[in-house]
Order: sequence, then C-alpha cells, then structure tokens
Amino acid sequence: MNTTPKGRVDTIVLLHGLWMTPRSWENWAERYRSRGFRVLTPAWPGMDREVEALREDPGPIASLTMDQIIDHYAAIIERLPTPPIVMGHSFGGLFAQVLLDRGLGAVAVGVHPAPIKGVVRLPVSTLRAAYPVLRSPRNRHRAVPITPEEFRYAFGNTLSAEDSDRAWQRYAVPAAGHVLFEGAFANLNPDSAAGVDNGNDERGPLLLIGSDLDHVVPAAVVKAVAGLYQKSRAITYYHGFPGRSHFTVGEPGWEQVADYALDWSVEMANTRAPAIVGEAPHW
Repeated sequence: MNTTPKGRVDTIVLLHGLWMTPRSWENWAERYRSRGFRVLTPAWPGMDREVEALREDPGPIASLTMDQIIDHYAAIIERLPTPPIVMGHSFGGLFAQVLLDRGLGAVAVGVHPAPIKGVVRLPVSTLRAAYPVLRSPRNRHRAVPITPEEFRYAFGNTLSAEDSDRAWQRYAVPAAGHVLFEGAFANLNPDSAAGVDNGNDERGPLLLIGSDLDHVVPAAVVKAVAGLYQKSRAITYYHGFPGRSHFTVGEPGWEQVADYALDWSVEMANTRAPAIVGEAPHW
C-alpha cells in the first residue's frame, strides 16, 4: 500500500472497543504512522492505564456510560485543526458512527462495529459472547472480567488456543458493564446514546467492515446496520473479509484489513467533502 496523507486529511483517530484498551490498536497505529499520518489512540475515560493495571483495579470504569465516552471523544476531535479519519472497533465502531452523525470527522470506519439503535435481531453467538456481563443485572454498575475461555469464544475463535490465550494476556481487560447493557437495550430507550440519524444526508462517508466468523458482531449484523442507512444519500459502504474473528484488528492478516480501511478512507476524504451528498448505500 502506498497511501500517504494528502490534502487536508492527515490525522487518524482510533477508538477501541469493550474488553480492550488502546493497546489493541498497536499494530494499526504503527503501520499508519509509518505512512506519515498523525495517529491518536485515546482511551475511554478511566482506561488510560496499562492492561495490567486495569485488571488489578478496574474500579474507575465500573460505571462508565456511552454518553461519557462519546462526549470524551467528541471533545478530542473538536480540538483538532482539521477533521480526522475516525476508525472504531466493536463499540468503538458504534461510537465512530455517532461522532460522524454529529459532523465530527471527515470519514468514519466501523470495524466489526457494535450495532447502532435499530438493529432488532441478534444471533445466538452475539448473546453468548455478551453473557458474561448480561447474565446479572448487578453487572450494570460493575467492571466485568472476561476469562481466557470466554475470550476464546468471543475474540479468538479463529486462533489456536495458545494464540488466543496469548492475545487475552496482552489485551483483555474487564468490561464496563453499563456500556454493554446500554447497547443491549438501546431499542427500548428513546434517548439511547446508540441512536443516530439514519437519514442524515450531510454526514461524511461511512465504511462498515464485517466477517462471517465473528461471534460477537457477525457479518449479518453489520449488514443490518448498513441497511439502516438506506434512507440517507450520504455514502455508506459495507465490505466483508471472510474467515475473520472479532479480534480482526490483531489476528494474522490484520494488515489487509488495516490497509483497505485506510485506502478507502483517504480516497473518500480527499474526493468528498464531509457534507457531500453521495450515492445511495450499497453492500
């Protein structure tokens, strides 16, 4: 890939997901920086610590809410001199869509994104992956750890047991339970932070990436998210990478996903102004 910054877009903001920290983006950040981009990997509030420290004391993230996280990221982006490319994985992908809807960012990419409000059918694999948190209402205000076995099902199902356990050791942290409960029950909350204006014609281009072997957010769910944007004339595009798990940002072959996301984003950002009215969504 020969993508380098051009024109006004020279900054990429990477948003991590649940059970992860900015460390999950370490490979992507290094790759993008080597191409001349300024790359920011801000943590959710209270998560700007090492993985090991968060495991030992996850108290600061126990009551985190979506609004707190989104507002935190919004403040960071608003301080930038030019609109960045915003990429998010899992819940970070949901937040990227909300920020784009608010006019924050030239382009957004959701990598296996958690569903925005409006997706009503979730597969059994998604419910099973979320079970460690959703099994008890008391977890709504707790930071809930994920065991190596649970991680292997949710994130490492395409990896060997040994590689999945190594990924768990390096990346996994307790989940902010309130965030997952908000996502799970978004359709019952008229003021859910997971809601976006699906008919917003003025937002920037949006790329949604999915895969068939993801247990947490399978391709069918990501396609359902893309379908919600049919009423908008802004650009929405779905791209699938077969055979990848929810740990797509770190599992072997991550370079292909990272390069596609960047190539698409740079092309869109440098040929389409954030307020451009594009073609109808397609996938």
